[in-house]
Amino acid sequence: MGHLALKDRYTKLGKKIDSLTFRVPWNETLREILKELYTADEADLVIMMPYGLSTLARIAKITKVPAPALERLLSGLCAKGLVVDLFIEGEYHYMPSPFVIGIFEFTMMRTGGGLDVKKMARLFYEYFHHDHGALHAANFGEGISYGIMRALPHEEAVRDLPHVEILDYERATEIVRGWDRFAVGTCSCRHEKLHAGHKRCEVPLDTCSTFGYSADYWIRNGLAKEVSKSGMLENLARSRELGLVFNADNVQRNVTFICHCCKCCCNALQAVNLYGYTQMVVTSTFIARIDGEACTGCGKCAKECAANAIEMVPVQDEQGKKGKRPVLDEAFCLGCGICTMHCRPRAIMLEKRGRRVIHPETTFERVILQSLERGTLQNQVFDNPMSVTEDVMRAFLGAFLRLTPVKRALLGDTLRSRFLDRMKSASRLLGKEWALKL
Repeated sequence: MGHLALKDRYTKLGKKIDSLTFRVPWNETLREILKELYTADEADLVIMMPYGLSTLARIAKITKVPAPALERLLSGLCAKGLVVDLFIEGEYHYMPSPFVIGIFEFTMMRTGGGLDVKKMARLFYEYFHHDHGALHAANFGEGISYGIMRALPHEEAVRDLPHVEILDYERATEIVRGWDRFAVGTCSCRHEKLHAGHKRCEVPLDTCSTFGYSADYWIRNGLAKEVSKSGMLENLARSRELGLVFNADNVQRNVTFICHCCKCCCNALQAVNLYGYTQMVVTSTFIARIDGEACTGCGKCAKECAANAIEMVPVQDEQGKKGKRPVLDEAFCLGCGICTMHCRPRAIMLEKRGRRVIHPETTFERVILQSLERGTLQNQVFDNPMSVTEDVMRAFLGAFLRLTPVKRALLGDTLRSRFLDRMKSASRLLGKEWALKL
């Protein structure tokens, strides 16, 4: 693979990763991250690999890398979390890891040798906060609705009213009960903050939870340890006692992970708190409501709110007595229920939101909608980077999908379902019906 030796392979690699489902603005810190993680041969292979999940045989055909070398390179990349391999319908399918959720998380979950953890923590911290959160702006700026994660409500925080239902995909315990394989790994955000010198909490590192085929990937590649279903439920219970936010895979079916987040370490919550990108974490279908008569003005809800959505404001009652009362900024409320968990009189609880919150049904739908919003859907459709014909088609489709009226129409309520149905039909015609089950 020496044909790339005279070119800047890491710039090419950065461009390839930027073309996946999560945008990565280029700067010298990103170059350092890539050079630290990928060998020259690994970088060349990822540049040539298809954008989406592909079999070993297809990757060999496209990249022209001999099978023994290809298997060795892919094995090493998977062990580092830089390529994802999923066992689907009897064989492995491989794809380059996006930056999030992927390269960052899997790198900072590694606990074995061969990694300068302190250096990587410093580089990731610098990159996440470069230019006032340029990474977050590229992925969650104006017009972005489809985030990677969604908040789960703590069930105890939901007000017991008639006709209030918590759907199974919003119940952490029900998500766990729907799977038969589980893994718990190191929280990448807390691990990063610990080694970068910014961890301020006492929350343990071993909280990150994954299920099913995702757990299989983590376990096989040494990124997490396998636990039983009861062990996973105990992990949830501990995090509930610690007052952590549950942020899950932003899909309704086959939820593959739950993050256990504290606002001092979590990069997703920092995107909301520090930079105001509220779509980094999609809200639950609930929102906090305050009972002014029951509220004592203690301020614990404001202090503990993971999104800093509550402000204590001065008030004065009819007798002239001064105090403070919480005021909720609904644009920032995640509907997680952490405020309720710290409110002794239960003066603040979760109720159903008045507006509809859209969560994609499957990972297939999330990837399609997420890629459409971020301008990379053409790479999922024409995914062979080594084909001149597909390169032309990518350029044509990408230019078409970048047109604001087109994107707005496809994402709107009227055409979205029809558009997704067409994408599903295309996947079936290409022999990728298995992708619809993820």
